[in-house]
Amino acid sequence: MAPLEQDALAVREQLFHERVRECIICALLFASLYILCHFIITHFKKHTDFTAVHDDEDAAVNRIALGLCTFTLAVALGAVLLLPFSIISNEVLLSFPHNYYIQWLSGSLVHGLWNLIFLFSNLSLVFLMPFAYFFTESEGFAGSKKVGGPVDAPPVPIPGSTLTPLPQGIMARVYETSVVLLLLTLLVLGMVWVASAIVGNDAASRQSLYDLWEYYLPYLYSCISLFGVLLLLLCTPFGLSTMFTVTGKLLVKPRLLEDLDEQLSCTRFEEAAVSRRIRSGKASCWLNLDMELLQEQFFAIRSKRRKLELRHRASPWQRNLGYPLAMLGLLALTGISVLIVCFHVLELLLDDAAMPRGIQDASLGQVSFSIFGSFGAALQVVLIFYLMVSSVVGFYSSPLFTRLLPERQDTPLTKIIGNCVSLLVLSSALPVFSRTLGITRFDLLGDFGRFNWLGNFYIVFLYNMGFAGLTTLCLVKRVSWAVQAELIRAFGLHRLPLPVTCRRPPVKSC
Repeated sequence: MAPLEQDALAVREQLFHERVRECIICALLFASLYILCHFIITHFKKHTDFTAVHDDEDAAVNRIALGLCTFTLAVALGAVLLLPFSIISNEVLLSFPHNYYIQWLSGSLVHGLWNLIFLFSNLSLVFLMPFAYFFTESEGFAGSKKVGGPVDAPPVPIPGSTLTPLPQGIMARVYETSVVLLLLTLLVLGMVWVASAIVGNDAASRQSLYDLWEYYLPYLYSCISLFGVLLLLLCTPFGLSTMFTVTGKLLVKPRLLEDLDEQLSCTRFEEAAVSRRIRSGKASCWLNLDMELLQEQFFAIRSKRRKLELRHRASPWQRNLGYPLAMLGLLALTGISVLIVCFHVLELLLDDAAMPRGIQDASLGQVSFSIFGSFGAALQVVLIFYLMVSSVVGFYSSPLFTRLLPERQDTPLTKIIGNCVSLLVLSSALPVFSRTLGITRFDLLGDFGRFNWLGNFYIVFLYNMGFAGLTTLCLVKRVSWAVQAELIRAFGLHRLPLPVTCRRPPVKSC
């Protein structure tokens, strides 16, 4: 064999081994995410939906839908970790360029992960989640099973095979779900076709109407990503404000000019007095006791006493250091995010390179994506996770989506499907969200950078201005109100009686 042929064969073998290694790594990562998401959904699902006591067919349908939900949630978690994993991989390759044990980190692997997340997120949003919902709501076509009769007969095993086919009732539901999903797909594609024909009337637009894979699906996902990015814009500032409130409730807040021992003893005496009046159950000759009102007062005093005891048991370090550090951390992360976005707004006005764009080749290990090096990259990762957590908190705290909040061991399957879809929309828009705001300089890989609205300067500029304005407004409003309430309570101004103005009724003239 000639030397050139040997070199070509060695190159092909190396490419083959690299491709196999990338497939194994992707499979292991997704398997880990799937197992983790399975435990999360199992923690929240309602067990009565999956028991086989009442109906084996419904239990099997719910298990299939649960598997689809687990797959979707794993894709959503992968979309959250996608951008931080890429940033960390670049910094690791910069720090250890010739280390043998990290040679598996490559641009090809990162690019493949971006393409897989994009493909699976499209598959879950367009097909799997609608299929799971219609599958749980379907009953089969008329005549597929007897109305009011017994459950389908047990399936007959296939001769010479250890596999058991699905029951006939489940197959009837699969047929009905497939037909409904096909009709819904035709309806959506028809609406997009009509809208595209109205908007674009030139020859190129008319020619693109017949291209399903290169036109419809990217255009549809571009609209979904725009909706997800707008949802992140609305939920993140509201979530930042909510996180300050939640932190104040979970941690022990320090009080200025306060004597805990005195307040606790007064509350205990007051609770004992009200309890003694309830136990006596006798009304004085000059006072009529309302037992319901006394019980409500007793429960309120007892709740106050427990909170005071919890604060009294807390150590001085926890009471005087834990809460201030947590609040300072939230203020610092929020302030840094706003400053980065404001600086990115100036860059948008001065340089076109600040616009979010997509690239097709992930060149890792060449240059850092932060001017502060590894520290800046670590800060970018922290900010990305912080914004994602705040957006999820804001999403579940908003009045429109409060009903979607899952409950432990009591969440029905339809609510699980709704939560998986919502989290997937938020997480799949996170890379575009972070790059649009300038939180990171890592360019969008694969099809994430092909969205049409990313090249519109006015949309990107208004989006940055909206995020900076809303976040600053929520931050100033929350912090100023908290400081004002604390000062009023510290100086005892809340105990002052409110001024009462008495107005005399107008005198009617005779």
